[in-house]
Amino acid sequence: MSDIDIIEREIVYRGFFRIERFRLRHRLYRGGMSGTIEREVFERDHAVGVLLYDPDDDAVVLVEQFRLPPHVAGLPAWQIEIVAGIVDAGDGSELEVARRETQEEAGIAIIGDLVPVHRFMPSPGGSSETFALYCGRVEARHAHGIHGLAHEHEEIKVVVLTYREAMRRLSTGVITSGPTVLALEWLGRHRASLRKRWRSKP
Repeated sequence: MSDIDIIEREIVYRGFFRIERFRLRHRLYRGGMSGTIEREVFERDHAVGVLLYDPDDDAVVLVEQFRLPPHVAGLPAWQIEIVAGIVDAGDGSELEVARRETQEEAGIAIIGDLVPVHRFMPSPGGSSETFALYCGRVEARHAHGIHGLAHEHEEIKVVVLTYREAMRRLSTGVITSGPTVLALEWLGRHRASLRKRWRSKP
């Protein structure tokens, strides 16, 4: 940590999320330390997401819900996404949160173990959020309806797509959620091995 000198740190906004302002210096490639820099960091808890895949029907279970930031950015406000949630303190492990979010958002249960996909930062230039991505086996025929927690004003619609349709929507830019893009690209590379590993039908 001698490479980074935090001079001052303060919370400048606390609401649904939190913003902190830092004054700092950091090590330079050419040697020595930088001048004093001021930066804001968008602080939020760590997230976990799970791509729900049915190897027998070769289908993915996604969800669609309202998101304000895409609307502000000029994209569709109703986004097609993987199931995901924030890992709050006291909520259990990220695997437990992934299973619970699957039940709450898609109304189905994950079968067996979750497959780790990747851990990444969605926006390292401005946010401290990390995202743990997994893949879980489900039975897509049981996925339907509208779900979510009423006290959080959630209205989450289940969207079941064949693998081909999901990849078509990805390639044509219909799906723009970063974690969902990454998850489907991963599925494109690992689909054959997942079907061999999970498929129950002859």
